[in-house]
Amino acid sequence: MKTIFEKENNTGICLTDEKEDLSFLDSAFLRSGKVGLPNVGELEVLRHYKELSDKNFCIEKGFYPLGSCTMKYNPKVNELAASLEGFVNLHPHTADENSQGSLKLMYLLQEALKRITGMDAVTLQPAAGAHGELTGMMVVKKYFEVKGEKRTKVIIPDSAHGTNPASAHMCGFEIISVKSNEKGQVDIEALKEVLDSEVAAIMMTNPNTLGIFEENVLEISKLMHENGSLLYYDGANFNAIMGYTNPKLMGFDVVHLNLHKTFATPHGGGGPGAGPVCVVEKLKEYLPTPVVKFDGEKYFKEYNLEHSIGHVRSFYGNFGVLVRAYSYILMMGENLKNATEDAVLNANYLKEKLKKYYDLPYDEPCMHEFVLSGERQKHNFGISTLNIAKRLMDSNTHPPTVYFPLIVHEAIMIEPTESETKAKLDEFIDTLISIAKECEDDSEKILSAPHTTPVKRVDETLAARHPDLCFKN
Repeated sequence: MKTIFEKENNTGICLTDEKEDLSFLDSAFLRSGKVGLPNVGELEVLRHYKELSDKNFCIEKGFYPLGSCTMKYNPKVNELAASLEGFVNLHPHTADENSQGSLKLMYLLQEALKRITGMDAVTLQPAAGAHGELTGMMVVKKYFEVKGEKRTKVIIPDSAHGTNPASAHMCGFEIISVKSNEKGQVDIEALKEVLDSEVAAIMMTNPNTLGIFEENVLEISKLMHENGSLLYYDGANFNAIMGYTNPKLMGFDVVHLNLHKTFATPHGGGGPGAGPVCVVEKLKEYLPTPVVKFDGEKYFKEYNLEHSIGHVRSFYGNFGVLVRAYSYILMMGENLKNATEDAVLNANYLKEKLKKYYDLPYDEPCMHEFVLSGERQKHNFGISTLNIAKRLMDSNTHPPTVYFPLIVHEAIMIEPTESETKAKLDEFIDTLISIAKECEDDSEKILSAPHTTPVKRVDETLAARHPDLCFKN
């Protein structure tokens, strides 16, 4: 169809020279006047959007110690690999024989994840961590259905990630909570009290959301398996154990991994993510189809699994995230273990430096993260954890996760990751110490923070209940 370009009033409207029949459209949705685009040049447009982007906070701009979420640096070589034309422009319906490169990458990523987790089979379909949880629990449910056993309960520690109970509940399970002991770990006696023949599985995060390793995991595994139950491993904190141990050695049957945490792909802004699920031998026939296989000559998608739970995602997950994760694994190699070492060292360094100034409810050696409490500041000076988080924003630092886990009052959950230098950690320590002193000497400065951000103090409750999502001229 030929077009002409109307220059009247500099509106730059693109019109056709043929009358189109638009009668099938509701007249309410048809524009009758001119577009009314602003009359600006390309340079002005670029400056406008650059200014907007500068108002955003990102890992390249400052420290991002967001506990539980692992906001670590994503190497740019990962982005380069994911942008290769053969990956970007390959249609998901392309036949196997014409997509051997992409299938090979997925197969090799599966093999790498099997080696890293110790598991026997993998699906790359789930699109995020919680989606991986849901997939894993669907596998658990199908497993017991095929066995003819009525298992209706799932045990979840009070230190687990918040999505665990939601994922299990969506599969129709009753959620049984088990409390933590004085060391912040699963209370074994409390676990024994709720363990019966109706328990299908326990969902554990290890280390848990307090950043504490479950020392009794082998005893828990023994108790669950003797009961005929399965163990589910929430791998969101996998970057705390990678290279030192794995879920298979701990006795777990199902694992999900957050590729957008442990394996350095973009995280935040609603996605994309990836939550592969790895299982032991007896559960491999229950995985979603297709799975990627190799027959010695070609790579192919296998749809014939005897007890498969079926598709859990259109096409095959978020492929670009898989490319980034595989690139990271290739780049790191055996140094994945070093990433774990540095993450754990950084977290313990911060914990020891800050526990004098903030409460530390569980004073145990931590793994990749730890949880302080602002209870002292709240009780003595009326300064809440939220106020402390707001004040941090004035120091080019993203606030840590606050008010989670729920078992810690006024929780401040800090994860420095392995990416940060000692200089940056020391800067963060000095900032939090300074804020602690401000609570005593200049509380008004904290109560009115932040002072330097584009948007100042907001009413979180009002914003959550009445979000204004309308575009206004």
